[in-house]
Amino acid sequence: MILINLLPHREAKRRQRKQAFFAGVGLAAVLGLVIAGVWYLALQQLMADQQARNQFLKDEIARLDLQIKDIASLRAEIDSLKARQKAVEDLQTDRNTPVRLLSELVKQTPEGVYITSLKQTGYQLQLAGVAQSNERVSEMLRNLLYNSTWLEQPDLVEIRSVNVPVSQGSRETRRLFEYQMRVRIKPPAPADGAASGVPAAKATKAS
Repeated sequence: MILINLLPHREAKRRQRKQAFFAGVGLAAVLGLVIAGVWYLALQQLMADQQARNQFLKDEIARLDLQIKDIASLRAEIDSLKARQKAVEDLQTDRNTPVRLLSELVKQTPEGVYITSLKQTGYQLQLAGVAQSNERVSEMLRNLLYNSTWLEQPDLVEIRSVNVPVSQGSRETRRLFEYQMRVRIKPPAPADGAASGVPAAKATKAS
């Protein structure tokens, strides 16, 4: 027996092809959406990780800034303590300077020379006085230059001849020489050197 299909098979195949096409398009769209979603989530995760790293770096930078400020503050305190220590050491070293200075001037001032004023500015000393002659002033300069342990670099600023009364109310006068000179105080040696250096040698010589 022969069977003849009288249904419109071409239209049925056309519908099947359309359905298959739309199904493929829908599947592709769903797959694209899934891929886009996964990519979006991956990007969000990457952004979150990067933000976390950025925040970590910011926190570390802020912590380091605080440490730098603390270090700067400690350095300032150390410098201040060093300055105070140096001031105390200078005072400790220079406390005997006036006594040594007066003693040295007495030793190096020859007979016939008198000191009327003395002014110290740092290590610079200004002397003024009168002398019986120019030779006496020259002798004092030589003593300060070659024989002094504590003084150096004597420099005669001025010397002039003056006539002064022999006594108060007397008309008789005598000739004297007013002088002004500068001399430098030698900076003190370190504590260990000062104890075993020049002063000790001078004391040994004196004894």
